Amino acid sequence: MKNLFILFILSFLAGCGAKDQITVPLYVWQSWEESTTENSLRSDFERWKTYGTVGVCFNAHLDSAKIATAARIAKELGLEYHAWIPTMLQEGLDSTCYTVNRLGESAYDKQAYVPYYKTLDPLNPQVRRFLKEQFERIASIKEVDYIQLDYIRYADVILARGLWDKYGLTMNEEYPKADYCYCDSCVAAFQRTSGIDIRQVTDPSTNQEWAQFRCDAITGLVNELVDAIHAKGKKVSADVFPGPQSYAVWMVRQEWNKWNVDAYFPMNYNDFYKEPAEWIGKVTAEEVKSVADKKTPVYSGLFICRDWQNKANLIDPEHSGLLPSEIEEAVAGSMKAGATGVCLFTPNDMTPEHWEALRKAIRKTY
Repeated sequence: MKNLFILFILSFLAGCGAKDQITVPLYVWQSWEESTTENSLRSDFERWKTYGTVGVCFNAHLDSAKIATAARIAKELGLEYHAWIPTMLQEGLDSTCYTVNRLGESAYDKQAYVPYYKTLDPLNPQVRRFLKEQFERIASIKEVDYIQLDYIRYADVILARGLWDKYGLTMNEEYPKADYCYCDSCVAAFQRTSGIDIRQVTDPSTNQEWAQFRCDAITGLVNELVDAIHAKGKKVSADVFPGPQSYAVWMVRQEWNKWNVDAYFPMNYNDFYKEPAEWIGKVTAEEVKSVADKKTPVYSGLFICRDWQNKANLIDPEHSGLLPSEIEEAVAGSMKAGATGVCLFTPNDMTPEHWEALRKAIRKTY
């Protein structure tokens, strides 16, 4: 009888332990802010780890000192560190390094949508050299595990549906102002490969060769950067638009299933597309299937609504996102579709109600 009682207690404790075991790898996206200090970083990283975080994707741009500090703290706490870098949004280069739209306007001095959209030309040799040198430098930082490529794309030729009201636009087609790149060198390169002078085409948006040419330009840049980073002994992750075929390819020329990266972080931000939380599982299934032959992990990116109790009054999707009540569906949909884990944008937007919902969701078996 005594032995049976002991077995019962051990079985009960094992069951309790299993229920508390985290089954979903959790990552977070966060940026270095003006108020960030070494102490605040340590405090944040420690707090996020208590919630189950295994890796941080941290944006300190190209600042080696900040990246080294954040990466060191992450490693001291046993966290994986991704140096998150907005790749194609760089200032200070020669004006010829920037994309030119169909109207002949350079992103160097006249940007689409917002002033920070100073997008680089992925085919420009100077751009490629610059980015390669920068990423090799950052990959040389000992504690950095991954270089994370963000904004590795052209500007949105068509904005996500949820952003139309924000910018007062109706984008049922590709408009010249946001259609890149028509610089002399890109036009000439396309003509050499296709025999087509794209500037003489009445509606370039109907030319599939031209669309593919620009997808290939991004793919070529990515894979060149991947080779350089791998040569430094580090891995590469990429923040990408959903799909890729359903959104990324035709919105920002990201045919990312052809990229040789080590992990994908698709930004499955349902409110940007005016979709419910259940959409996350559907688009994740497409994403996982698109790279199934590579067996590359896919971490489903989830956008969090900080002011969730006021969400009904929020027009801008950049202030919207998942409610606490939608967290379980978002996580479950992602994992059942084959995702390796999830990534939160951002942990600082998570309320206690969000964290409690997430605590339960990442401990379930999918």
